[in-house]
Amino acid sequence: MIKKLIAALAVLALAASNAPAAPAAAGAVVIKIGSVAPERSPWGKTLENVAREWERISNGTVQVRIYPGGIAGSEQDMIRKIRLGTLQGGVFSNMGLAKIEGSITAISIPFLFHSQEEFNVVFDRMKPTFENLIEGKGFKVMFWTLAGWINFFTKKEVIDPDDLKKFKIAVTADFPEIEQIWKKMGYEVVPGGLNDLMIQLQSGAVSAIYLPALLAGSGQFFALVPHMLSPTLAPLIGGLLLSDKAWASIPADLHQPLLDAVAAASRGLYDETMSLEADAVRMMKENGLIVHDPPPAALEKWRQTAAEGAKDLIGPVFSKVIYDKILGYLLEYRKARGQ
Repeated sequence: MIKKLIAALAVLALAASNAPAAPAAAGAVVIKIGSVAPERSPWGKTLENVAREWERISNGTVQVRIYPGGIAGSEQDMIRKIRLGTLQGGVFSNMGLAKIEGSITAISIPFLFHSQEEFNVVFDRMKPTFENLIEGKGFKVMFWTLAGWINFFTKKEVIDPDDLKKFKIAVTADFPEIEQIWKKMGYEVVPGGLNDLMIQLQSGAVSAIYLPALLAGSGQFFALVPHMLSPTLAPLIGGLLLSDKAWASIPADLHQPLLDAVAAASRGLYDETMSLEADAVRMMKENGLIVHDPPPAALEKWRQTAAEGAKDLIGPVFSKVIYDKILGYLLEYRKARGQ
């Protein structure tokens, strides 16, 4: 069972084939979409389904070319290429979405959401606001969804926020806004990229990381940081965006049928990803991962420390209006449930 699961996780890390795409039909609108997700991952399969459905619905007048597994570069690279017109769309996580519209950084504040249920409620209510802001930056949201959760993994046990101050935290150099939160909270951070992470861990340059459990398992990072803090750090969002220019190039009468096809293709994406994430945690625990549940007082301290660290981002990164709106929805949800 373990071997089968490790093999399944390894499939998610496979690079995509470099086989050339079939030539587009004369007069067809060609939509090139980049993604860092591997070809055989749930996201990769969803994009392929979208490509097939769009071609079918449009009778071949809209043809989608998928460039998975980072072929088109990082999320920042894809944003640049979309603005240049060499790509027409891309799949983006919190980081890429925040590069397009900074207000989305607010949903990445550590320990802001206490449960998956309250995130879903708040995110659904915030979607129209975020989508309007994104469209104001020249992009059209096809769909976006919760794509997993991020957890802390450390070399030794961490229960209290003060425990983490003994560690060097790996942070992505492409998301300086979140780096600033950690610094404000009083932690030592080491910027870098995912490709550097294993070397950083092996050399001792970092001793704490935060990643989706699926990536911690498939990348075998957990072997070097075998302690996981049970409360989730932040939600991982995934979204498919096109440039507004690319969207406008598609006949208007096709817009709603194509959006409906995207919604149908992505319907099972969340459940499939959550199932794989649960399998990843189970596999890691069977292979030495230790999961730590902080007591209520320590958990509340985590939340207060993170909220204090986020204050400096209000204004420079996201507006107080956006932040207050999110907090208002959260408080409304919790009050209705006596929390």
